[in-house]
Amino acid sequence: MTFEALAKQGQTTVYNSLVASIGPKIREIRKENIKESFSGFQQVEHRLELVAIIHGIEFINDSKSSNINGTWFAMESNTRPVIWIVGGVDSGNDYSTLLQQVRRNVKGIVCLGHDNIRIHEAFDVTGLPIVDVLTMEDAVQAAYYMGEKGDVVLLSPACASFDMFDNYEARGKAFRKFVKNL
Repeated sequence: MTFEALAKQGQTTVYNSLVASIGPKIREIRKENIKESFSGFQQVEHRLELVAIIHGIEFINDSKSSNINGTWFAMESNTRPVIWIVGGVDSGNDYSTLLQQVRRNVKGIVCLGHDNIRIHEAFDVTGLPIVDVLTMEDAVQAAYYMGEKGDVVLLSPACASFDMFDNYEARGKAFRKFVKNL
């Protein structure tokens, strides 16, 4: 697998693959075997998972990013304009660490959940459109209407899911369902 083919799967995948290739190299496993294992790589559910492309808008399920770090990497891997779906149970997040990423390529924010005060406090200063919604269906629709061809709708909540869902998998499945219903 070429580096270019690997890079198409996102910067986080590149980082993980580079780290994963060090161990086999140290153990003197042949390059061909390492390449073969990477060429069969399948994208992980709920982690930068491409759900669909609808009218040129790419929908990415990153529900597994239930903390600031995961969301930072999800945003870092994007170079196109992003409509970001964020929110859930906030466990004292310091959203300021995402401010540079948000200013770099986020064009709209959809706050999903019942308590989005801290998200507003962190990102109202950007002047970006911010919409509050109470259901995943409304989040997907709001993000879709904010987007245009070439944009990415990124569900990367930076929060736990327990205010509305049993876990991040259920949140990601709901996202998938409503994207496919568009």
